[in-house]
Amino acid sequence: MRRTTIALLAALEATVAVLVGVGLALVPLMLLWAVHFGLAAPVDAFFRAAADAWLLGHGVDLVVRLDPATAASVGIAGADAPFTVGIALLGFALVTFLFGLRIGRRATATGTPIVGAVSSVAVTALLGAALAVFASAPAAQPVVWQAAVLPGVVMGGGVVAGVMVAFGRSGWATDAATSAVRDRLDSLPLVAWAGVRSAIRIGVGSAVGIVGVAAALLAVRVVADHPTIIGLYQALAAGVDGGIAITLVELALLPNLVLWAAAWLLGPGFALGEGTIVSPSVTLIGPVPGLPALGALPSDGAPLGVLWLALPVLLGFGGAVLVGRSKPERDDEPWWATLAVGLGSGVVAGLVMGVLAWGSGGAVGPGNLAVVGPDPLLVAGVAAASVGVGAVAGAFGARARARSRHVDGDEGPTRDPWWRSGPDGLRDDVDGDRPDADETGSRADRRTSPDEVETVEVEGVTRGGRGR
Repeated sequence: MRRTTIALLAALEATVAVLVGVGLALVPLMLLWAVHFGLAAPVDAFFRAAADAWLLGHGVDLVVRLDPATAASVGIAGADAPFTVGIALLGFALVTFLFGLRIGRRATATGTPIVGAVSSVAVTALLGAALAVFASAPAAQPVVWQAAVLPGVVMGGGVVAGVMVAFGRSGWATDAATSAVRDRLDSLPLVAWAGVRSAIRIGVGSAVGIVGVAAALLAVRVVADHPTIIGLYQALAAGVDGGIAITLVELALLPNLVLWAAAWLLGPGFALGEGTIVSPSVTLIGPVPGLPALGALPSDGAPLGVLWLALPVLLGFGGAVLVGRSKPERDDEPWWATLAVGLGSGVVAGLVMGVLAWGSGGAVGPGNLAVVGPDPLLVAGVAAASVGVGAVAGAFGARARARSRHVDGDEGPTRDPWWRSGPDGLRDDVDGDRPDADETGSRADRRTSPDEVETVEVEGVTRGGRGR
């Protein structure tokens, strides 16, 4: 397939991703326009609101200016001055990420993932900037430069994840850019490359495990507190159309709520306004935004809440044990390499959880509502420390288990030491370079018997040649 065709297909899929995201916000708004406002309100305001919601979902800040009458009716200090709404409705970002995942996998299947990645990211960035210009209004103005960067970053993250998944399943692509990256990685020492891969697997797996447990815990809380949530719906008296719109907003915020629950599991918790905190040890909240889903908040600190801190440690330990069992070629590595893998796993987990915590929080209004969500630095530090401790223990445990198995006689195939082995356990050359594929593939051929060698005389000189 030609590169121009690949670029056009990726651009088309990126355009569809943007249209789907904006459409998810536009449908409930158009329902409100038709049912609640009786088709009397200006329809362009609802299109701008849909674009604002999509941009906000990708982390783009909105500068809001309320008229005096509206600011007085809100009843929040600082509402009469311009304020920033910066909390991301991560449900929209998740849609874009999933489209990017699909684009990355499809582009890798064509053999030129770089072309598809650049095309999709560029189109998403251009459409984001165009939507920011279109949605600008005196009441709400998106930050244009953020709209030109952040949606493209989300799409790029999905594309990179899709490319890595495709590489793991079908191998590396063969285009020039990908081959250059692969050659660069192959030039790294085996112990360094294997250690980095193991640390990434353990760290990312532990972060995914934390988020998964948080999602399950949130589901249990919603089911247990559904009477309170239903009561808040009834207290709002928003009607059928308003109830649908509120539910869709909550669905867009669902990834945020899951990440807040993950911050709660780690210990730092999250805030719902300046001076508030929701954590396993203490819960101190004041007036909260009127979302029925927040009825699932715990009223006080959880009993034995400190026990939740053991979760990331156990996840790090289990991930290190599983990865250690799947990498028998690293059983003879030095102790400092095993320690580096464990500590690197903690760093990776901390980075992942810190970025997710940063993306899940932000300002939702003026005054105290400018601080909502977890502290990303605190979440990253706790995740790195807890996962790192568990991963170090698990890595050394797997190492000790493998060595004890060798002592008992179950040594398996003989391998060269880690510092003299290539990716397949073959001895490297004396100068430290790994053998080429052709060289390693012909090792067995070098043991050819003399009968299989023919001699060819060229101008009176006899030379040996490999028999065909």
